[in-house]
Amino acid sequence: MDKLGRLQKVELREVWRHEERDFSTWLAEEENIELLADELGVELDNIRQEAEVGSFRVDLLAEEANTGRKVIIENQLESTNHDHLGKIITYAAGYDAEIIVWIVREARDEHRRAIEWLNEHTDESIGFFLIRMEVWRIGNSPPAPKFHVVLQPNDWAKAVKKTVNSGQLSRTKLLQLEYWEQLREMAMGISKSLRLKQPKADHWYPIRIGTSQAHISLMINKDIIGVDLYIRNNQALFNCLYKQKHAIEEAIGLSLDWQPLPMNKASYIRASKPDDYTRHDQWPEQHRWLLKTAEAFKEVFSLYVKNCLEVLANDNSAN
Repeated sequence: MDKLGRLQKVELREVWRHEERDFSTWLAEEENIELLADELGVELDNIRQEAEVGSFRVDLLAEEANTGRKVIIENQLESTNHDHLGKIITYAAGYDAEIIVWIVREARDEHRRAIEWLNEHTDESIGFFLIRMEVWRIGNSPPAPKFHVVLQPNDWAKAVKKTVNSGQLSRTKLLQLEYWEQLREMAMGISKSLRLKQPKADHWYPIRIGTSQAHISLMINKDIIGVDLYIRNNQALFNCLYKQKHAIEEAIGLSLDWQPLPMNKASYIRASKPDDYTRHDQWPEQHRWLLKTAEAFKEVFSLYVKNCLEVLANDNSAN
């Protein structure tokens, strides 16, 4: 066996000397914000740098692509301190944000406990993430960034807590949440290509494919279960894919339902089959079908969507 290289940790300030001018600018680039989004399990869209909150400015302001929920990202290439803890709370209040991300070099124990306390004592719609930023290299290789999730909200615990305290989460919603939790657990054991985020109590479950223009969405109801490619407000992308309908369906191995929905802002391409998700005894079979189909969607559509977006970008620049 050839000799293996050794990982070497790189000081953050060697890569980004200034938080605002260097790190925040780097993070706002699409390919880099996607790295963070993958770790968070949240699809991010509409990224803005230095968004104003009164006399302050949040490093990055974004939205969750599927819901429009506000996301604030505060960067600190140092150990955590009280000043930045106060800032993230101020920014969250100023934008009524529901997802709060604090990226740091090192998390002190007292600030870890503070984030834990905030996650435990806010309702299920609010989530605080504490992320440790790392950079590594092997030998003389270029430095490689790594986001390490130190703390994140426990969506299941919050949903159950809400049910006990307020009765607002129905039995149906709890069943949907349990359904997705078990699917996610299966995916961890059998899927090599799908990274599933913490699920929510809903009839659909989004999966990223590397762009904010489209995502995969698993869906369930009492009549069918299905897998969609959901395209948000981009009819040109749908049309480009539709021109390759035969090749896409052949690659996936399924006949798909293509819905342009020209009167709506969204369109979708769906694979589905009759089934009833309320039947617990059918969950393992349903989960296997959903995961297998989602894997095929991700493999095929990731390539076709990327190619279409490049074609559309070239067309726009030519015009």
